[in-house]
Amino acid sequence: MAGNAAPPGEAPPGRLANRWVPWLVIGLWVVLAVVMVPLSGKLSSVTTDSAADTLPASAESTKVAVLEDSLPGGDDNTFVFVYHRYGGMTDADRATVERHYNTLAKRYPPKVAAPAGEDDEGPPTSPSTDGKAMMFTLDVSTTHGAPEAIVGPLRDATKDRPAGLELDVTGPAAIDGDMDAVFEGIDLQVFLITVIVVTLLLIFTYRSPVLWFIPLVAVGAAALTAMATVYLLVKGFGIVVNDQNSALLTILVFGVGTDYALLLIARYRETLHHHENVRVAMVHALRSAAPAIAASAATVVAGLLCLLVADLNSTSGLGPIGAAGILCALVAMLTLFPAMLVVLGRRIFWPAIPRLRTAVKEKPGLWGRLGAAISRRRWVATLASLGVLGVLAIGLAGNTGALREQDQFLDAPESVTGFTVLRQHFPELGGQPMAIFTRPAYQERVLDVVKDTPGVALAIPGQTSGGWADISVFPTDAPDTAAEYDTIKRVRTAVHAVSGAEAIVGGPSAENLDTEVTTSRDEKLVIPLVLAVVLIVLGLLLRAIVAPLVLMATVIVSFAAAFGGSVFVFDAILGFTGIDYSVPLLAFLFLVALGVDYNIFLASRAREETVRLGTREGMLKALSATGGVITSAGLVLAATFAVLTTLPLVMLIEVGFLVAFGVLLDALLVRSVLVPALTLLIGRRMWWPSRLSRPAELPDGQRPLVDDEEPALQR
Repeated sequence: MAGNAAPPGEAPPGRLANRWVPWLVIGLWVVLAVVMVPLSGKLSSVTTDSAADTLPASAESTKVAVLEDSLPGGDDNTFVFVYHRYGGMTDADRATVERHYNTLAKRYPPKVAAPAGEDDEGPPTSPSTDGKAMMFTLDVSTTHGAPEAIVGPLRDATKDRPAGLELDVTGPAAIDGDMDAVFEGIDLQVFLITVIVVTLLLIFTYRSPVLWFIPLVAVGAAALTAMATVYLLVKGFGIVVNDQNSALLTILVFGVGTDYALLLIARYRETLHHHENVRVAMVHALRSAAPAIAASAATVVAGLLCLLVADLNSTSGLGPIGAAGILCALVAMLTLFPAMLVVLGRRIFWPAIPRLRTAVKEKPGLWGRLGAAISRRRWVATLASLGVLGVLAIGLAGNTGALREQDQFLDAPESVTGFTVLRQHFPELGGQPMAIFTRPAYQERVLDVVKDTPGVALAIPGQTSGGWADISVFPTDAPDTAAEYDTIKRVRTAVHAVSGAEAIVGGPSAENLDTEVTTSRDEKLVIPLVLAVVLIVLGLLLRAIVAPLVLMATVIVSFAAAFGGSVFVFDAILGFTGIDYSVPLLAFLFLVALGVDYNIFLASRAREETVRLGTREGMLKALSATGGVITSAGLVLAATFAVLTTLPLVMLIEVGFLVAFGVLLDALLVRSVLVPALTLLIGRRMWWPSRLSRPAELPDGQRPLVDDEEPALQR
């Protein structure tokens, strides 16, 4: 076959196979890169982790955070300095504490001056009742910088102290600063580690010294384009991008984009055995693989966009962010990637270059033998698979309690250990302070009500400005515990009962409480919506009802098993004290949307083969043809999410491990064993109500055939 000619009896491949088209596509991507690459570097400049931006849109603590930011001095960063000596504070220690306070107060003056006469009271240093500690609070204006930029200099400025006098700089701002330090440079770190992991996996998969580089370039272009697109979305529509979502964007694009590359290369390699012209071969490969890849992308995008109904700003922001990343990966892998492969020709597969053959001899292979074994023992395969998944799901009975903010760090920083010291020596200041805003005329009434509320250790009236008066309230219980949350709820109930006060309660622990409550409410809304949307996409792709229901059921069971197994690892092996509030929803979204991908790739190929071979042979053929590539895709996607486990934050470790484990379960057990076994058990009814579910019409006098003997069917 020469040029663009089609084999006998085959329709011409069309204009896509013209020689100039691949070069045009590459040229357009070069132009796009010139525009997008500079914009991609600006994404970090619009990421935010401020409370007002990431908290639930309608929560009471959000209103407090917004009000604090709008009032003079209300957005100050609060640091708590806790000095302690095992044998008791000395006179020199106390003098050092007062000297440090005076020095820092002059260096970091508050944005709003203290009321007249207040300075005469001396430095606000407080000794503990046990005589072993002293503390003071410092409010630092945001004009001096963000918490992560201030906490380091504050710690350096207080290093000059007597031997044996320990100091922990803690407080809400210090925790924020240490949290931001974890995310500092995280985008570059995730990007580089992901590139290394994907590179190694591609080299291992293709065993070629050059082929691995092509999908890596295409996925890299998709990632940079996605970052630029998200930057434009932030500037144009004001969506919220925090550091967590920015890291997830990189993981999604690389993981999904590489999966698409593996699937397309597998089909391209097949067609190269039948077509001499590489452009013609690529057109046929795209015609075969693109529908399943597009359906996969549509499933993930639809699932991600369901997050838009979430009330938590950081969660709803992930919807368009992730969708933009998936779409960029889809476009790049269906345009730039095939164009590069065509331009480089067959030699890109060296040393295993696919040659033109009139007939390709099919070998049974591992997946063919597995399919034959499943066919012989369908019930055994089904029950054994469900048994494994059921055993793993038992882990859900383990510790699934909420993870406290102080337990988010893999290695507790000074701000977290400082809270423990503060509670040990100042038990009356057990939790993080609540911030209450009320109308000035009602401040005294609200203050009295708060003091009488069970669980409140101390309530201190604050300044009045902008038509609001603030009150600082210290609960008796430790931060982010159920007891402290109950106190916050009681305080809210009490102050809301003061008619006309318009009192609202916020603060760090109140923010965490509102976030946890909102996430629970979002789960009840988002999860059913994701299931419905994904089910519709599957129905449209497979043109059936039974098959989508079966596939969705297997994915849900797989999620329960992955979650249960992960809870066991987190609790019994890693020693985590709970599950971050955002993990279940994110893991469910990724595992349902991404996990169903492998079922899409298998089921769409099975439907294609069923048209020719019948349900039984069609599924076995599909498993044999797609087994290797889907397994490779699963390993790549799992490895990219596992990159998150290298970061020193418990929440990201939990998301990374859970999704990676779930993807492996889907790729190695659900898609490889359970789905084929169920399909063979259900037979042609799997495709109901499409024509594939009905027995083929047979000539007169021939007996009806059972599913195992289905003849070739026609569309």
